[in-house]
Amino acid sequence: MNRNPRLRSTRQQLAAALGAGLLGLASAAGAAEPLWAAPAPAPTIPAKGSAAAPSATAPVVAGSYILGPGDSLQVELLDIPEYSGVFTIGPDGTLYLPRLRSLYVEGLTVPELSWFLTEQFRTYVRDPQVFVNPVVYRPVRVYVGGEVARPGYYYLSGEQALPEVTGGFTRLPQQARPNGRVSARVAEANPLVAPQLSNRPLQLPTVFDALRAAGGVTPFSNLEEVSVTRRQPLGSGGGKVRANLDFLSLITQGDESQNIRLLDGDTVVVAKSPVVLREQILRAAETNLSPYQFEVFVSGRVKAPGAVVLPQGSSLNQALVAAGGPMLLRGQVEFVRFYRDGTTDRRQFGYSPGAPAGASNNPVLMAGDVVRVNDSLLSAGVVVLNEVTGPFLSVYSLYSILQ
Repeated sequence: MNRNPRLRSTRQQLAAALGAGLLGLASAAGAAEPLWAAPAPAPTIPAKGSAAAPSATAPVVAGSYILGPGDSLQVELLDIPEYSGVFTIGPDGTLYLPRLRSLYVEGLTVPELSWFLTEQFRTYVRDPQVFVNPVVYRPVRVYVGGEVARPGYYYLSGEQALPEVTGGFTRLPQQARPNGRVSARVAEANPLVAPQLSNRPLQLPTVFDALRAAGGVTPFSNLEEVSVTRRQPLGSGGGKVRANLDFLSLITQGDESQNIRLLDGDTVVVAKSPVVLREQILRAAETNLSPYQFEVFVSGRVKAPGAVVLPQGSSLNQALVAAGGPMLLRGQVEFVRFYRDGTTDRRQFGYSPGAPAGASNNPVLMAGDVVRVNDSLLSAGVVVLNEVTGPFLSVYSLYSILQ
């Protein structure tokens, strides 16, 4: 999308300054700790087996959150309330501030924005001190793909609780300054979880939330191979990083380190297994990851044909029992499954009530499967005979009544 010249120049100015200016700030002798430190090696999302992987309740620091359209920020220029307030990043990624006007800030983290605004205000204010604090986070939009029930884009929202706000600013306890004046300091580099500001922490959705929004898993979902792809902040070099998660350990062992938090723009992909993983689908059915029940269609030589609702992990024989069971005169069982890629799995086999679940003649079912019990030669002959003789019997019966 084309940006206006001012927006392009703003981004170019920031990109050029982040490398040189921030390194200078970090290395200045006797200087206070900078609002944004020099870039460290490219960060990675905690992966399978990582000792540093965060738990599901660990806070996500503001330095990893990438700002974008819809985020609302409290910006305070210390002791200058005219330039301070709550501002929202617009759809074009710009932040409109007093005196500075429109600044393109999409793609920055909170510490990067704090440093950037400090440099911008130097033109108008001597020794500016800028504090930036997110107060409202935009909905998280992620793509969930691979072997899930309904791949696609989903908007996920965690608990969007706001900190305590007084006069438009999030304020910490008052703090005395060297000159005797008392100032209220705005929280800087505020984590998404800020217990000192609110009893209700801000929370982001997790991989579990994304998979559940996509309808859960299928019998072919390989939860041991789930990948998450994420954008890196500009200050870390940009680009993307990927983490491979063993999500099965979450539902089998409660390993919450594999249930990482998601940010806007993340991509979650579940690998596909070449065989049905029935034990996995049964364990997933014990949680609220997937719908507890699904629907299949049973027709033909059964006592109660029609839609049948079954618990996750059910097999074909269970569907036949739920439909009242097959009739005495019956032929082969026909199984039909339609895949998303346009292919069809269609097979016929004899009814075997003792076949184990997952066998070729007793497959584990998925939502939308069709099961039909065909006629045998004898039952088909009876049907044909009834169709042929039915009209004659009706006429003969009417004739008998009239006589």
